[in-house]
Amino acid sequence: MNIHFRETGLVLEGGGMRGVFTCGVLDFMMDKKITFPYVIGVSAGACNGLSYMSGQRGRARYSNIDLLEKYHYIGLKHLWFQHSILDQKLLYELFPKEILPYDYDAYFSNPDRFEMVTTDCITGHACYLEEKKDPKRLTDIAKASSSLPYLCPIVNIDGRPMLDGGIVDSIPVKRAISQGYAKNIVVLTRHKGYRNREKDIKVPRFIYRYYPRLRAVLSNRCRIYNEQLDMIEQMEAEGTVLAIRPMQPVTVNRIERDTKKLTQLYNEGYACAEKVLSPFL
Repeated sequence: MNIHFRETGLVLEGGGMRGVFTCGVLDFMMDKKITFPYVIGVSAGACNGLSYMSGQRGRARYSNIDLLEKYHYIGLKHLWFQHSILDQKLLYELFPKEILPYDYDAYFSNPDRFEMVTTDCITGHACYLEEKKDPKRLTDIAKASSSLPYLCPIVNIDGRPMLDGGIVDSIPVKRAISQGYAKNIVVLTRHKGYRNREKDIKVPRFIYRYYPRLRAVLSNRCRIYNEQLDMIEQMEAEGTVLAIRPMQPVTVNRIERDTKKLTQLYNEGYACAEKVLSPFL
């Protein structure tokens, strides 16, 4: 039996390797054949969402845990050859083409919409991008959406320099509402009540010197994210958002390499999705 939330959107936060929580949530949804007419993902949420949209159960978990354990694709060593803390050649070329091929045909034939969020380095604004024909452009959008500032190179999409969508829109509920979805299920990678306690620091001019508007939004990133968390909790109280989030503070960091901790967080994601969604099944 397929369960289609016809008038509800699905919003997937990023969070780097904390996204394994989202992998667990999405695998539960695939096990129960739960789909949505509109899905939007940011950064890790965009990459994990791709496997959900192609119906490849377990693929996102494999890439975040098994592939990491085997190939150690996170580390400073990759900065020397690829100017990235991630082995981007492995993640965006070898993995989708050879190691565990991405089912582009299934994705392109999926009638439901999938948007990925990037940040335009010139304007400092969020871009909401879709692709249902060109495999290379689809992969490039996912790559741009998850290209962490300072740690990954800028990616050009349609001639525009792009970086991680989480810089300006980590939890794109407003975008989902603008697309006609007044009610949304939101998958978060932090526990309820979490706020970023770091202080925003003005980015020096010598960093991203050709992109002053990018520097401006990077200088306000913590404030913007905390405001979005405030908004989500208000929407929860109003009944327009159903959040699936970790129950306890997450010890996994953005570039976590401990696969035991990652596996535990994946399992928590699956269990939390089951607890939250079971009343609707």
